[in-house]
Amino acid sequence: MFRRLLDAPYLLLTLVPLFWSGNIVLGRHVAGQVPPVALAWVRWVLAFLILLPFTWRYLRADWPVIRANMGVLTLLSLSGITLYNTLYYWALQYSPALNGLLMTSTGPLLIAGWAFVLLGERLSLGQAIGIGLSLVGVLVILCRGDLGVLTAIDFNIGDVLFLTAMVLYAFYSALLVKRPAMSRYGFLAFSLGWGAAMLTPAFIWERISGPPLHFDLLTLASFAYVAVFASVLAYLFFNRGVELVGPNRAAPFFHLMPVFGSALAILFLGETPHLYHAAGYALVLCGVVTATLFGRRAALSRARSS
Repeated sequence: MFRRLLDAPYLLLTLVPLFWSGNIVLGRHVAGQVPPVALAWVRWVLAFLILLPFTWRYLRADWPVIRANMGVLTLLSLSGITLYNTLYYWALQYSPALNGLLMTSTGPLLIAGWAFVLLGERLSLGQAIGIGLSLVGVLVILCRGDLGVLTAIDFNIGDVLFLTAMVLYAFYSALLVKRPAMSRYGFLAFSLGWGAAMLTPAFIWERISGPPLHFDLLTLASFAYVAVFASVLAYLFFNRGVELVGPNRAAPFFHLMPVFGSALAILFLGETPHLYHAAGYALVLCGVVTATLFGRRAALSRARSS
């Protein structure tokens, strides 16, 4: 069953934004109770420890490849693990989740830019149209049907951190194509472990000079969610999805995060659904489908001509 799931890239790429939108909502909810570096560090350490019993043999078999490719593996771990989510949690100390969800909508465009710089990949017209449609859908949901809300958003240092985090994760997403030839399980375990190791000095510094870490049921539940769903499963699914369809075809699925974020708010925070939710969902869905279909056609056409 799980192996069959790992061969269904579009289902995998749909589950990833569901898990990550929950991560954003949760990160904002515990802001002030769990310091950002502590939340990120515990997340990656727990995720690594969860994976280690199942991935040890893959790590051991892949060790010669890891040693020979430490440069690119360090770049991947640093951008996608150490820095990205730490900056995101840090940003949530200053900015509302709305701003964070808005910044995630830049993901597909940033990934397309990095894919062009690093890989020479160009967006097809259909993929660009799909990204544009889903971006409009995101804005409709975030602005509650009134695009004039954009002019009233108060951007601050948190928003700069959000954007910096997205630039780093877009770099990671595009660079995944350059991942060394090793097992997906060994790669994920090494990325999480090495990313946590590089974050350790900042964690120690925060514990010495930063705000206290409050332990209660909410804190423990938050650690469990970010380690299992937002880390182990989300990264395994995202890496596999990019492996199967490439970064440009995976990119529009970032736009599902505000969709799921607003749906979670409706389900768990008691917010009332409105017509703009349905309109935004429809636009995002059309954009994702358009980019996916045109991406498939472009890939088929390249395969036939080669």
